[in-house]
Amino acid sequence: MTVRHLAHYLQESARRDPKAVAVVDAGGAQLTYGELEARSGALAAFLGARGVGRGDRVGIVLPKDVRAVVAIFGVLKSGAAYVPVDATAPAERGRRILTDCEIGALIADRGSLDMVPEGDAGARLAAIVVTDDEPADRPNVTEWSQALNSTNLANPTNLTDPTNPSETSLAYILYTSGSTGMPKGVTITHANAITFIDWCSDAFAPTAADRFSSHPPFHFDPSIFDLFLSIKHGATVYLIPDDLGKNPKELARFLAQHRLTIWTSTPSTLILMLQFGELAVHNCSSVRQVGFGGEVFPIKHLRTLQRLWPGAVLYNMYGPTETTTMCTVGRVPDVIPDDRTEPYPIGFPCSYCGALVLDDDGGEVANGEEGLLHVSGPSVSPGYWKRPEENARAFHVRDGVRWYNTGDVVRWNDAEGFTYAGRRDRMVKRRGFRIELGEIERALYQHPAIEEAAVLSMADVEMGVTIAAFLHCRAAETPSIIEMKVYCASKLPTYMSPDRFVFTERLPRTSTDKIDYQALAGQFQAVSAR
Repeated sequence: MTVRHLAHYLQESARRDPKAVAVVDAGGAQLTYGELEARSGALAAFLGARGVGRGDRVGIVLPKDVRAVVAIFGVLKSGAAYVPVDATAPAERGRRILTDCEIGALIADRGSLDMVPEGDAGARLAAIVVTDDEPADRPNVTEWSQALNSTNLANPTNLTDPTNPSETSLAYILYTSGSTGMPKGVTITHANAITFIDWCSDAFAPTAADRFSSHPPFHFDPSIFDLFLSIKHGATVYLIPDDLGKNPKELARFLAQHRLTIWTSTPSTLILMLQFGELAVHNCSSVRQVGFGGEVFPIKHLRTLQRLWPGAVLYNMYGPTETTTMCTVGRVPDVIPDDRTEPYPIGFPCSYCGALVLDDDGGEVANGEEGLLHVSGPSVSPGYWKRPEENARAFHVRDGVRWYNTGDVVRWNDAEGFTYAGRRDRMVKRRGFRIELGEIERALYQHPAIEEAAVLSMADVEMGVTIAAFLHCRAAETPSIIEMKVYCASKLPTYMSPDRFVFTERLPRTSTDKIDYQALAGQFQAVSAR
């Protein structure tokens, strides 16, 4: 059948083999394809009975377990788009995201209910589904078990109807760091995601016998690869929650214990396992494919990984959220030459993508010269949620084709494709997450003791990126480093918290009285050398 909706992948796999295991979480809970199909259908019916349907957004704030997967497919089957939010993020940030995209319903655990939008936005929610057993003292709250006990399992969106234009509707919205201090929502349609997943099927040839890792959190776009590609092929996906994902010893043990065959993560995660996970003592011979991306993979670590996992094919996967997870891919040679010192490039465009390298004036650059990468094709997002000015800056039409300006500086080589050379704006990537340094600065300015703040980043061979905050305080008594770390934890996701805090009597200024980031960069180098 022609797939026109992401939920079709689950329906088809459940039809082929309902008893096959679809998803397993770190706590040992698992669901077969038949169980996942039935439970997500019941949740969809529950949401539909409360008026949730096409065009609506439903927030999901859950730990990474089997219930989160039920929630994702339940929302999709209802016709709505899912909006995953980091359950470990500060409540204020989560609440701003859910308010910004005007959710119509929320599925959360009880500890995340402080993210419920305030005022009229919260009062208008059609339903709040909580996954804990203890009743919650809030209106419109339904317990998870009650929502799934719906007797009306009819599919409210009639996904098999060929006249249903569902492929043009939104499937999900993922929020990334924003330069204004407010995260911005990248909208992705079913057609965008299906284009990507179907290409992955051809490129990587997974089968029902594969066991996928699901390391990235569901609010991070590489999760689309792990979840939907696995479900499409009737394979099993193993969910890795945040605490396990940050424990290299337990993570290596988990990988070996479950005989995972397809692994995808940032280089940072793989490097931590190489350094502290004792990979050499674990039998990881089951791994046949490794995808990495989001940051540079130093060649010395990549060479070590290839030596420990000789049976695995390694891929460098690149793509902003706005291009639906991946737009270029580079296969690492089966044997990395001993004299290779440079990291491997991000490779060649996926077959559904167009690519241009342009200078600042919009002219095409010659092969080997640096320029900004622009991407076109059916996987490119319709745009940011309610951000017309940012859409106008990021998306443009050239010769009748719509392009997305990635903001990434690259250069082309006929032999190896695109090499990533960095960025020209104040965005960095750490552990695969995009971080606007301006968002960190705006959070720091909210601290009552901070008069001025400037945040810089520096490439780090081991950590990928080090972030430092230079602070000028209002009074003589400055906050302690511990106080600043606790404060940042209340305002920012963990991956955005600065590694260093430098207190200074004044921040250097340019002749136009702007903060002199170039001068601060010199100070940053001095601090890092200590």
